[in-house]
Amino acid sequence: MKTTIIFILFVLLSFTGWSQGDVPTSKPLKIEVANKVDESGKKETGTALKIPSVIKEQPEINMKDSRAPVKMLPDKKLVQAGHNMKIDPKIKTRNAKEGSKDFFPNQNLGEIKSNGKFVGVVCRDHEYVDGDRVKIFLNNEVADPNILLTGAFKGVNLDLKKGFNQIDFVALNEGSSSPNTAQIDVYDDQGQLIYSNKWLLSTGSKATLVITKE
Repeated sequence: MKTTIIFILFVLLSFTGWSQGDVPTSKPLKIEVANKVDESGKKETGTALKIPSVIKEQPEINMKDSRAPVKMLPDKKLVQAGHNMKIDPKIKTRNAKEGSKDFFPNQNLGEIKSNGKFVGVVCRDHEYVDGDRVKIFLNNEVADPNILLTGAFKGVNLDLKKGFNQIDFVALNEGSSSPNTAQIDVYDDQGQLIYSNKWLLSTGSKATLVITKE
């Protein structure tokens, strides 16, 4: 009799435990704010993903100087246009002598006015690209010692002082096809074209432009 009672109790306890274990228990969902507060009291913004920057060198932009260019590459990777241009050594460069019919003397490019802080002066070989080079002076001071004239415009920005500003372009050579030829364009500090002309010079001759600032 005792054995029967113990067996019945054992079955009842087993059934009760199995019933309770079969019922799933609920667990409250923990929801946290998107921006947590760190130990210093500042909120952490942004996503949890920490994505490293793939740009190691940021472009340098100087907003105070409107003439400063945006540098997308380090200076050591930038090269001057025409830097690797070579003139065939079999072709002799011609330098006409003063007094000959092929000699091109100094040239007066005229006078213009500009009240801006500076002007941009660019030039290019508008005829046969043959290795012409020029030196640029501003008020008898060297602004660029050696510009190789290619088919594309290149030049310098020149600060203007009140009164007369004399710009001289001295022909350093005549290339392989005489004379030294170039087209010159001048832009004001707003980027507007204010002057355009051309020159024909022999080696040593200069083209002079005067800019007056009131």
